[in-house]
Amino acid sequence: MPQPRPILLTGASGALGRVITKGLAGQGWTLRLTDIAPFPDELPKDASFTRADLNDGVTMLRLAEGCGTILHFGGVSVDRPFDEVLGPNLRGLYHVYEAARRERARVVFASSNHSIGFHERSEKLDHDCQLRPDSFYGLSKVFGEMMGRLYWDKHGVESVLVRIGSSFPEPTEARMLSTWFSYADLVRLMQRCVLAERTGCAVIWGASANSRTFWGRDAREKLGWAPQDSADTYAGQLGGKTSGNPVIERYQGGAYPANGYTRETPSPARLFEA
Repeated sequence: MPQPRPILLTGASGALGRVITKGLAGQGWTLRLTDIAPFPDELPKDASFTRADLNDGVTMLRLAEGCGTILHFGGVSVDRPFDEVLGPNLRGLYHVYEAARRERARVVFASSNHSIGFHERSEKLDHDCQLRPDSFYGLSKVFGEMMGRLYWDKHGVESVLVRIGSSFPEPTEARMLSTWFSYADLVRLMQRCVLAERTGCAVIWGASANSRTFWGRDAREKLGWAPQDSADTYAGQLGGKTSGNPVIERYQGGAYPANGYTRETPSPARLFEA
């Protein structure tokens, strides 16, 4: 049975926020939705929407009152200049965690594969790997994960830090055979993040059951979650669909490491050298 305390979802008007809203509303939860942009869909039963900026700490505190879980999907969600990332992704995150501390709420933080995007594709990573952001966006996700760790160690605020791969209706190129995260697996993960009895500060790889995955161990057993979908069925049509850019094809973060890249571009012969 769903917990009685409401769920606050930031970034509700984004693609993943709308998917999560639909999925959780169908399970009977009371949802408080917020975003800086209007909510484009019809509001589900037992859901309310407040248009708000993550930089507005007072409003975030008010929205979180009485909530048991904050699903934090708000903020800049793509590779943008530092000044654009700074406010919503750093200051806004602080407001979320302060609200969680006050309400004794659990935070589910939408981290990203771009927090580790400068690891090479030949590596298999566990959840405790070195963080190697590939952009200012990825750097903000590292900050978010460390914020979650701080609030757990200092205040006992539980967090699930989900390093989302590529969450789209279906994979569209070869890299996504490793990183794809189906919408259905995403919703099932959010359900377990809310329902799990205890999480501590847990890191989860946000990806479906792809045999070509870059990623290994994480804390999914603590949540009782396992992905059910897989990108493997798309391998025949996408296996050769690559960018041709040696930087993009070298690193797990795809195009993000290549954006603004000023080091010497590796030649194909040196593609997987250290």
